[in-house]
Amino acid sequence: MQKLTRREFVNTSVLGAGALAYTAAYADEPAKTISPTEERELGKTGIQVTRLAMGTGMRGYQRSSAQTRQGQTKFTELMLHGVDQGIRFFDMADLYGSHPFIKNALKEIPRNQYVLLTKIWFRDGLENNNITHALPNIDRYRKELDTDVIDIALVHCVTSARWLDELKVMRDEMSELKEKGVIRAVGCSCHSLESLEAAVESPWVDVIMARINNKQQKMDADPLTIANLLKTARKNGKGIVGMKIYGEGTLVEEEQRYESLKFVIENDLVDAMTIGYEQPSHVDDTLKHVKMIVNA
Repeated sequence: MQKLTRREFVNTSVLGAGALAYTAAYADEPAKTISPTEERELGKTGIQVTRLAMGTGMRGYQRSSAQTRQGQTKFTELMLHGVDQGIRFFDMADLYGSHPFIKNALKEIPRNQYVLLTKIWFRDGLENNNITHALPNIDRYRKELDTDVIDIALVHCVTSARWLDELKVMRDEMSELKEKGVIRAVGCSCHSLESLEAAVESPWVDVIMARINNKQQKMDADPLTIANLLKTARKNGKGIVGMKIYGEGTLVEEEQRYESLKFVIENDLVDAMTIGYEQPSHVDDTLKHVKMIVNA
């Protein structure tokens, strides 16, 4: 996936300088640094994602979130600021109501230049939500996003140790869509230790979204327990997207945010991280810290 600035997406013949890692002009200069938005394969899915994703679901409920409640103009400014900094991975969900917002924000960017992840809400509480089947939900999502293909579709917020059996109909339909190329990878976002343990061992799961930080904020178990599970999942070929890196906004001090990022990155626990930035400066802050950590 070629990294381009937003303006250069329209004319893809010119590489965006802001998205390129530093290249030494002379052999005796230091080796090139690692970009904080470098692309990595998500498990064994074949999908290349940037290390950071733009989250759209901070305090998300009833098809709204902190990002969408700002309105389309500010939402677009925030997403495109991420694009301008090299982020090409967007995390959405039906629960957040972010599909049409993303469609409008990215309308001038070629579809093959970014990765879309969304999540299917299978519980009660959302109007026009089919809680048993994937097919009608994914069809609606594609219309809302104006796309033929959804890169990653997850079952949203699993908590039961038996979720794989309980959601078999939905999973079978997701597998059918994957075979047809409508979805490229399937999986779940986990909100309990038991559901995460089941996902780690399941051959059906391609991608896991898991809560991880160094302070056990908004998490399912202590950091060491979750870290060991994520390492096992990665050995099993799962793609891992870390969430709640900042404890859903509870790790407010700069040092706390830095130490959480450092814990996740230096222990190689995830392929990518999704963070629910609420303003462009939040994006810049994270990029600064990630660059410091990966190039230490």
